[in-house]
Amino acid sequence: MTHINVLDPSASPLDYYGYELRRYREAAELTQKQLGAVINYTGSLVGQIETARKLPTAEFSERVDVALGTGGLLTRLLGLVLRSQLPAWFQQVAELEARASEIYVFQPQLVHGLLQTEGYARAVLGVVDQSDLDNRTAARMARQRILEKEKPPVLWAVLGETVLRQEIGGTEVMRNQLAHLLSFESNSRVHIQVLPFKVGAHAGLPGSFDLFRFASDPAIVYSEGYEAGHPSANPDEFGARSLRYDHLQAAALSIQDSAELIRRTMEERYGEQHEVA
Repeated sequence: MTHINVLDPSASPLDYYGYELRRYREAAELTQKQLGAVINYTGSLVGQIETARKLPTAEFSERVDVALGTGGLLTRLLGLVLRSQLPAWFQQVAELEARASEIYVFQPQLVHGLLQTEGYARAVLGVVDQSDLDNRTAARMARQRILEKEKPPVLWAVLGETVLRQEIGGTEVMRNQLAHLLSFESNSRVHIQVLPFKVGAHAGLPGSFDLFRFASDPAIVYSEGYEAGHPSANPDEFGARSLRYDHLQAAALSIQDSAELIRRTMEERYGEQHEVA
């Protein structure tokens, strides 16, 4: 007799998702293999998700919701499931990103998580810890779904020039990452500026930070260290950091000039001719 893992639906959002998936599948009198055939996935994958060993995706959730007539339950659960896979100290930030009407980020060293490609994210997350890398990468990429909402937040990013030149994950990963940044050129709600080396000393020297504004809640400033984050709703702290952000935006290249620098760096540093050389 095949052993069936018994999930505790209260253990985690992922366990609850798996429990509900199995419950609806069994109510439909389908095996894992049969459900997989209906939604064009393997029965093995269905089993891994049911037993909380693998994260579901948006496409998987949507297909199962239709196939099993769940009324959209699994798709609604997905955001909670994916946020639960983030480090505990970062889950609050993901919630802030999901609720914010305006997000302002400053990153002198790395592409911000909301703008990373999958390859870049994997390279960053896997530097020290390779464990569970697929799920951790999926959780990071899921944060970007806020940019696809019917009314997404306004996202303004100031990135240090180092971000363009620090080779993370190899030439191809960087070329794809810079191309991804350029893909936002015509997006009226995502704006990217580059703070060039020639600026010298600037208001962001103490490090990266994010600013969140909400429709009806107090604004929040967020900064982080290696293993901890520090959100604050103190209006004096927010005001001081907001002033720094104003200075950073003023010192950075315009959106158009930033795109040109990104494009030039992509071609000269990570282009096909660079690989051959």
